Amino acid sequence: MIKSQLKIGALLSYVVLALQNLVGLVYTPFMLRMMGKSEYGLYSIAASIVAYLTVLDLGFGNAIVRYTAKFRAEGKQEEQYRMFGMFFLLYSAIGVVTLAVGGILYLNAGVIFDTAMTPVELQRTRWILALLVVNLAITFPFSLFGSIITAYEQFVFQKVLTIVRVVLNTTTMVVLLTLGYKAVAMVVVTTIFNIVTLGCNFWYCKSRLNVKLRFGGFQLGFLKEVSIYSLWIFMNSIMDRIYWSTGQFVLGAFVGTAVVAVYAVAIQLQNMYMSFSTAISGVFLPKVTAMAVNESDGKAISDLFIKTGRIQYCVMVLVLSGFFLFGKQFIQFWAGNGYEEAYIIALLFFVPLTVPLIQNLGITILQARNQMKFRSLLYLVISLVSFGAQIPLAKYYGGVGCACAVAGALILGQIIVMNVYYHVKQKIDIVRFWIEILKMSLMPAILTVVSYYILTLFNIDSVAKLVSAITLYLVVYLPLFFVFSMNSYERELILNPLKKMLRKA
Repeated sequence: MIKSQLKIGALLSYVVLALQNLVGLVYTPFMLRMMGKSEYGLYSIAASIVAYLTVLDLGFGNAIVRYTAKFRAEGKQEEQYRMFGMFFLLYSAIGVVTLAVGGILYLNAGVIFDTAMTPVELQRTRWILALLVVNLAITFPFSLFGSIITAYEQFVFQKVLTIVRVVLNTTTMVVLLTLGYKAVAMVVVTTIFNIVTLGCNFWYCKSRLNVKLRFGGFQLGFLKEVSIYSLWIFMNSIMDRIYWSTGQFVLGAFVGTAVVAVYAVAIQLQNMYMSFSTAISGVFLPKVTAMAVNESDGKAISDLFIKTGRIQYCVMVLVLSGFFLFGKQFIQFWAGNGYEEAYIIALLFFVPLTVPLIQNLGITILQARNQMKFRSLLYLVISLVSFGAQIPLAKYYGGVGCACAVAGALILGQIIVMNVYYHVKQKIDIVRFWIEILKMSLMPAILTVVSYYILTLFNIDSVAKLVSAITLYLVVYLPLFFVFSMNSYERELILNPLKKMLRKA
């Protein structure tokens, strides 16, 4: 049953990914045109501010998954229930703190954005900020149940619920935008669907998983152990927020909402790009935790790291090469005029991001081994350096300057230092990993260079021409990659489902 949940969960993860990206591709240009640069910029600024408050999770969400998986592997049911009760109370307190901090931000929004916003923009930013803060405060205590579902490896329910939410949320948004509603309405709809989703998770835990919350016997010793583990997850969350949310904040304070809108489009593309990799690794934390608890040998974990990285790279290298060749025209037709700079910003994100994305099982391994300290401290320092560089670069070079600061931090921290750390301290065979990746990269690199020079001979000035060019590229790329870059295991992952379909037909 668990193996079935894992396989179907991984499959549904890519269904969710495809749906979310399809919605993003179709819905985003509609939203940009209905809202306009200024309104979309306002929404992006407020959302980036609230993103900082998500760090108040303090890393406990991941700790719930890790320790629930650990207790289940050890057969300790009552310990789970006491832990759930403890975290529900902690999260409720965090929700109250979120409201307080959000209130302070609401009252001081004028001080932060007065120089770059009109009075009308400032007032709408306040309303959006207030709604998002309330949404987040409600989310904290009930997010416990989503973490429990993940720890119990009930991925099918979780992914189906996500699919339903994406479809209904997007449909409602389209109707409201058509009727003339804008950013405030978007936040209201998001809040409503979020509360419904949290309620469904609560019902599933109570009715299907028979989860109980024990509120007696608050264990300070266990809380200390969990807090030490969560501290490094928490610091890692701060790093993520500084990387991906600070740009909008800095640009909003020093440049203006129009530039924020362009940067936000690149951030959305970056989120899509990241999702191609993180969709599969997210289902492995319970499995890797069990391997760590049962003291699996280092070679088994290293093999899993390489196998997962290769599979992720199969997807990432196709997306990266395709965006490099067709991204400029795609943004022009997708987002419209005035967003051309988003192509350069997105590329500055994509190229260095590719390495940590195909190695993100390493984070799961560190979490399972409770060894996040080094990574979190490293990233915190590098992200602060990135933030310091973003301010002067944003003043002189706008969104591209912010992206350069982020890219530099990614190269230094997530590529150079972490690869050395994985190899030396975690005993993951990074040398073999890179040999495998380089062998896979030869064919895509040659084809990308050849395609680039061929495309310079043509003018892609319509959507039809763009679709035709991408289709032709895929027709050439996919069979060549299948033959020359994939190994027998990866080919079987594609051929086996096709064989089953043909037998049934």
